[in-house]
Amino acid sequence: MKIVIQLVLWVVIGFLGYLVYNSVMGPVRFNKVKEARYAKAVENLRNIRTAQLAHRAVTGRFEKNPEKLISFIDTAKFTLTQRRDSSFIRFNKILKIDEPKDTVVVDTLGYASIKDSLFKNNQHQTMIKVPIEGVDASFEMDAGYINKNDLRIAVFETKVAKDVLLHDLDKDLLAQEKEVVSVDGVNGPFLSVGSMTEVKTSGNWPLTYGANDQ
Repeated sequence: MKIVIQLVLWVVIGFLGYLVYNSVMGPVRFNKVKEARYAKAVENLRNIRTAQLAHRAVTGRFEKNPEKLISFIDTAKFTLTQRRDSSFIRFNKILKIDEPKDTVVVDTLGYASIKDSLFKNNQHQTMIKVPIEGVDASFEMDAGYINKNDLRIAVFETKVAKDVLLHDLDKDLLAQEKEVVSVDGVNGPFLSVGSMTEVKTSGNWPLTYGANDQ
């Protein structure tokens, strides 16, 4: 009987030890996987932001359709210009004299492929897909305009839910991650860049994952 009790105690001790170990190592494993997946997602979000800024530079607006944005990168070109100071003579009808006037002349030097300038490795082709193994999903993308100080301003937002990025991890730790409010964390339930309610093109990730502004 004494041996049986000892065996039961060892089993209980082993189980408690496992619970303690898992309570410590569980969050460590979660954070390791989370950080690796966030880094991959941020890389795509930065590429999407680069593409959107190029689209606005050429067209004056952002694009909400992912396929059209990729097609734009494949075919569009930047206009290369040069600004230079110049001057000319204007006749003053009141004073009856010629007056020198300063001006700025913008010369068109040529055109450059956006794809060759920004995406030489064709990474724009897959930037819309969530880059997580086993996940068949795309980033949510939107674009439009908001009014600020009587101005109509183009905005865009691209995001992916933490539920998608961390779908197969511990549900309790995932719930905690979605409630994060921290200067060195990704706040809220999404990893995102841009905004449909504010004039910004920055991302909501900390600098440890790469530049969040451009």
